[in-house]
Amino acid sequence: MELNLEIVTTPLRPAATVVMLRDGAAGLEVFLMKRHALSDVLGGAYVFPGGKVDALDAELDMAAHLDQPLQALHAGLNEADISERTAGGLYVAALREAFEESGVLMAQGIESQGVDCARAAALLREGHGFNAMLAQMALRLQTRTLVPWTRWITPTSPSVMNKRFDTRFFVSAVPAGQVAVHDNHETTESIWLAPRTALQQYWAGQIALAPPQIMSLAHLARHASVDSVMMQARSRLPPLILPEPFDLQEGRVICYPGDARHSVRELAMPGPTRLYYHAGNKRFEPVGGFDSLFD
Repeated sequence: MELNLEIVTTPLRPAATVVMLRDGAAGLEVFLMKRHALSDVLGGAYVFPGGKVDALDAELDMAAHLDQPLQALHAGLNEADISERTAGGLYVAALREAFEESGVLMAQGIESQGVDCARAAALLREGHGFNAMLAQMALRLQTRTLVPWTRWITPTSPSVMNKRFDTRFFVSAVPAGQVAVHDNHETTESIWLAPRTALQQYWAGQIALAPPQIMSLAHLARHASVDSVMMQARSRLPPLILPEPFDLQEGRVICYPGDARHSVRELAMPGPTRLYYHAGNKRFEPVGGFDSLFD
């Protein structure tokens, strides 16, 4: 990933990401996928499943195909400036992207508890849209499995891509009996890793990560189990994280809420409040080294 220093004037694109979790033999693990090297958004980097909101996401018959009322979804996001239907569309986008990119379908039959993921995937391959697939299979999306975690807005001077996104990060456990796997199209590899192990591999140059993933993994590394993450997510409203970059003689710096240079003085998440870009190894690092990610 090359450092991008241009001012981007394109409008923000609403997006949704699902941080998929499971309890492994040694503790909490997170699902990461490697984006195709030719992708114009974080090509070659390891990311969580997610993508842009589609206009059709908000057109779903939500009364029939969501397990919670729109009012509850809107309240969970804590965004007074969006409508309840827009809030519902963000949840639909997250669940749709999770299925399209990883094969995990967080849904249940309206008249039964099961869900045939293979049939659902086949319908999409045949050209049926996500909404049409839900209707044809009489499925209800399980929005209760998603809990808002954070909201990230790309600054006007982004550092690793030339597009701007307003991304809602959700956390969720992978449903029992389902297997997450990359789609071999937008993503070419996938892996389950403990958050700290993922950061160790990043530090060793084995995988590439963008700053939101670095900071999210550092946050998740403080939890020992899926239940611990979900409990914290349900106990507070998702913080807004608007990174603010600035340049020093040594190079680019990104600071986060709670940093002395940031416009918001209240800490939004644990971990370092700034990352420095090192041109030599082309990556972002906290000033105190690897261990400072977990201070």
